[in-house]
Amino acid sequence: MGENLVIVESPAKAKTIEKFLGKGYTVKSSFGHIRDLSKQKLGVDTEHGFIPHYEIAPDKKKLVADLRKAASDASMVWLASDEDREGEAIAWHLFETLELDNAKTRRIAFHEITKNAILEAIETPRGIDMNLVNAQQARRILDRLVGFELSPILWKKVQPKLSAGRVQSVAVRLIVDKEREISAFKASSFYKVEGTFVPAGLKNKIKGSVDKKFTNEKEAVAFLESCKNAEFSVASIDKKELTRTPAAPFTTSLLQQEASRKLGFSVSQTMTIAQRLYEAGLITYMRTDSVNLSSLAINAAKAFIVSEYGESYSKPRKYKTRTKGAQEAHEAIRPTYIQNVTIEGNTNEKKLYNLIWKRTIASQMADAVVEKTTVDIKAHGVSEPFVAEAEKVIFDGFLKVYIEGTDDEETTEELTLMPSISKGQKMDRKEIDAVERFTPKPSRYTEASLVKKLEELGIGRPSTYAPTISTIMKRGYVAKGDSKGEARNYNIYVLKGDSITSQTKSETVGKEKGKLFAENIGIVVTDYLDANFQSIMDYGFTAQVEQDFDDIANGKRVWNEVISDFYSDFHNTVEEKLNDRTHTHAERRLGIDPSSGKMLIARMGRFGPLVQKGENDDPDKQFASLKKGQLIENITIEEAAKLFELPRTVGTYEGKPVTVAVGRFGPYIKFGSEFVSVGKNYDPMLITEKEAAALIEDHRQKELKKHIASFGDIEVLNGRFGPYIKQGRNNYKIPKGTAPESLDEAACRAIIEKANKSAK
Repeated sequence: MGENLVIVESPAKAKTIEKFLGKGYTVKSSFGHIRDLSKQKLGVDTEHGFIPHYEIAPDKKKLVADLRKAASDASMVWLASDEDREGEAIAWHLFETLELDNAKTRRIAFHEITKNAILEAIETPRGIDMNLVNAQQARRILDRLVGFELSPILWKKVQPKLSAGRVQSVAVRLIVDKEREISAFKASSFYKVEGTFVPAGLKNKIKGSVDKKFTNEKEAVAFLESCKNAEFSVASIDKKELTRTPAAPFTTSLLQQEASRKLGFSVSQTMTIAQRLYEAGLITYMRTDSVNLSSLAINAAKAFIVSEYGESYSKPRKYKTRTKGAQEAHEAIRPTYIQNVTIEGNTNEKKLYNLIWKRTIASQMADAVVEKTTVDIKAHGVSEPFVAEAEKVIFDGFLKVYIEGTDDEETTEELTLMPSISKGQKMDRKEIDAVERFTPKPSRYTEASLVKKLEELGIGRPSTYAPTISTIMKRGYVAKGDSKGEARNYNIYVLKGDSITSQTKSETVGKEKGKLFAENIGIVVTDYLDANFQSIMDYGFTAQVEQDFDDIANGKRVWNEVISDFYSDFHNTVEEKLNDRTHTHAERRLGIDPSSGKMLIARMGRFGPLVQKGENDDPDKQFASLKKGQLIENITIEEAAKLFELPRTVGTYEGKPVTVAVGRFGPYIKFGSEFVSVGKNYDPMLITEKEAAALIEDHRQKELKKHIASFGDIEVLNGRFGPYIKQGRNNYKIPKGTAPESLDEAACRAIIEKANKSAK
């Protein structure tokens, strides 16, 4: 054992740091938190100042014993967990649990894992910052109180096995509110007019559009009529030089948004990859609200830019953080070594590093200069001018390296290059189109745009965004998915020569990919909480709690007083609702089914949303599960009635009838004693006999591959995570290096016996 013991929270980080420290230092990992609030009970003494009861996780007891032994043998213990509230709490828990001696314990922190940063941290150690620890404790305890007390109410009033959370419930509300905004939306149509012109004496085509939106086809056609005999010319040419400024370096949420737009990464995927890059010493700490860069980084960027692109491309900049409630003055996320344009790593690590590198370099580059030309094309007797625009890059500046992404899903055509024309020059009209357009429906949130919204509202912090989104999807309140959209007709009127022709075309609208959809249970829970726990669901209140945590971190408030202020009213409401005997049915009476004359009711059932045909006291009432994407609150009576057309017989296969139905886990095919999932690529109402037969055969092939061997009550199977042994309801791992095909009954029973002994 060396004289110095350094404890970090991850093995990867330990490995990187060990390279820099050399002899005299041993680096060990705590593998994250070594203890947490007790899971057996509330874990908080609400009657005596909200004192938390912490316990060591069973799987961490051996690790804690090893660390305690290593610490007792060391002359100095360095607690080197991350430089944020969570990291500070890990350091404090280590100090308390390992019973460290204050005289031989030092807390060190750094925002990048480089040799200079590590050595500088050791030269300037500090004590554990209890304000940061208490801010983390306050968040953890408050979230435990909310979850522990709200969840049983949801079990009793709505449905068993539900949960609620201070931040997660507000995140779900945002998605539910968006779903309702979309449902309530009514598109209105208008006509957009565009014209194609050719300047006299030239061959170049110029496209111009009319700024005015024509409210109906009568107005649009009348405008086209006025253009029939008109003589168009250039009324004005306006040229302006515009500058474009680079975006600030990445904060956590900005990185999550841009990685989603440009790389298609989920929020949790981005954070996992960024964590690996940080722990390998390739980027600075990945949880930060700051857009600030150190002087060292700015100087390094300048040297690189001047060397690579020239002096004119360099413009050192300092950015100021304006995020509401920003905490901990870290640096922005940047490469630790600017000169490392590329790195070793897997494809996704290289992609994310490249994005961070480009954003950092671009932030220190000169503005781009663009010349924008605007041309007005007018004619006597025509009420509105046609406006044509073009842009030409005079100096590319930061655009040489990086262009920021956008959440705008509308694809825009590249601007046409403007030919050399002069004021008064005649313009030959080629074609003018009046196209029916519609006001766009609100877009659902992506993971990244939800993070952006939460940040705007001051809800959550960099460390909470990814786990919050993962939690609400895991709970089934929200689903990430695609929408195929729907067909819509639109009209076009075309003026060509002296005649106006019309035609109707079709387009697909509302197509979405990778969006967050509110599920029925998410809507029901949101409505219940909103009606009974307004403060929990209030955006402003939730943001204020985050501000309270910031005040604790800054030493301005006492942590248990903040919890006390919240808990008193909250707990009284909990007690009141637990004693309330009413049950939340969350049902809609849709009306009378035209075929049976019975009432159709959409509601939550034990296994999910359904439509009930018949009143509750009807002994012959029937049930049909809602299809994926159908919501209790907006399903129509026609859609509900159609659900009872299932099960339907689609034909026969091998002489047996094949039926399609919808069950607890979605649509399925029943064929004899076999059940085959239909999957999301087929509509159970439309699936054909041929398609059903193909699915049955595919299912059989998978089942054949799944079964490797059978020995009475023991099976050797191929599973989602590889081969395993199954006996009754229990599954057993096959030891590494053992070929599953080589196992006989005796070998399987030996593996099972050994596993059962280890479990004891």
